[in-house]
Amino acid sequence: MARQTKAQREWRPGMPKKRRSVKVMFASTVLLLEAFVVLFATLVVFGLRSDTIPVGVILGVGLTLSAVLIVSCALLTKPYGILIGWILQVLIIATGIAEPMMFLVGILFALTWLYGIRTGARLDRENAQRDREQAEWDQANKSEGDNGQQPL
Repeated sequence: MARQTKAQREWRPGMPKKRRSVKVMFASTVLLLEAFVVLFATLVVFGLRSDTIPVGVILGVGLTLSAVLIVSCALLTKPYGILIGWILQVLIIATGIAEPMMFLVGILFALTWLYGIRTGARLDRENAQRDREQAEWDQANKSEGDNGQQPL
């Protein structure tokens, strides 16, 4: 049998399913897209600047940054996850030193990151409010004999 997560082990019948964070989903999407862009930018710098920048440095920095972007998606649920995302945004803008077009690409992705974080947080707040109101309504409209069952 496959190993169960903590949420799976603690689940009991009748427990409501916890919502996934919209902010984390938006942030993960931005970071994954950035990982692909950094990978392709690494290939561009390799093709255009391999005579001035050592190949090992180009590939090492580019592939490491891509890997860190992917791994950082797992850290977004931690309190420091969003801070790591902001640090990565600054690093991506700084890659414009090797390829000037990355200044523009980095700034556009940083704006996308900001939009995703702000909009995701707002949607998470709205979903939490909606869930509270639904729970209050369910509690107020639950009749004694039906055990919360809806009639067919």
